[in-house]
Amino acid sequence: MPDAAEPTSPQGVPLPDGLSKVAVWTASAHAAEQERATPYVRDPWAADFLHAAGFPPGGPPGDGPLQRLLPDWAVVRSRFFDEHLLAAARSGCRQVVLLGAGLDTRAFRLEWPRGVHVFEVEDPALLAFKEHVLDWAPPTCGRRSTVGISPTGAWTRELCAQGFDPVRPTAWLAETLLYHLPPRDAESVVTTMTELSAPGSTFGAECVNAQVSSSSLVTPFLEALSSTGISWQWQLAEPERWWAEHGWEATVADLFTLPYVVQRLAPCLPLLGEAAARTVFLTTGTLRDPR
Repeated sequence: MPDAAEPTSPQGVPLPDGLSKVAVWTASAHAAEQERATPYVRDPWAADFLHAAGFPPGGPPGDGPLQRLLPDWAVVRSRFFDEHLLAAARSGCRQVVLLGAGLDTRAFRLEWPRGVHVFEVEDPALLAFKEHVLDWAPPTCGRRSTVGISPTGAWTRELCAQGFDPVRPTAWLAETLLYHLPPRDAESVVTTMTELSAPGSTFGAECVNAQVSSSSLVTPFLEALSSTGISWQWQLAEPERWWAEHGWEATVADLFTLPYVVQRLAPCLPLLGEAAARTVFLTTGTLRDPR
């Protein structure tokens, strides 16, 4: 999903059309993770994306605790949603739709069950850049389709034209898309997602906690982030309630029960504390029974 302002490299050079800073920051985190002896996320294309974009490793501006934490957070977030999507696919969701797919390479790096069809909905210019770097790499899923349209647009027809079947269960993922959108656009994306979901469908999304966005920890981060043209626009105080009102039975992950989160973020936990750990919600859910 493109950023509001034209993205540039740290040297001020415009990035390829449609390539967002958020996508590049995640790729940077994945590239660093790939160099670890036992990475939580294996993404051999991440460094290639940075090289093709002329973008050295890095993240959001500033040097606050959240900026220092973000690369590790991006990795554990990816790991969390990797596991969620694989579990959904093994439970019968053979359609996986990545809304605002960015530079996501799950169609290539995960060990999917047989017959999974991964759809990537994203700005066409970003997809073109991505295809150039992937250079015909074979996907690990049964089939991969790209839908070159903004997730905030009318993408139902284009998605179905690529083989999406709304009567089959679907695993949806809006990893970092929604909270960068105006609330009306975020709600429109979720409404379309719900309308296209059959019984047994699931979703995953990172949601921002409205109750901490004005805290002394988060405010400096958001102020630094605003200099890039990016902001947290869609925020929730009670994610389970919001998603229930939109047709989904949602659950927020307890980060302190996830071993890989605790292990990776352990050095930061004394600084951040339990309240700060709820700055964002890793949210998953299933379509509610209409009865």
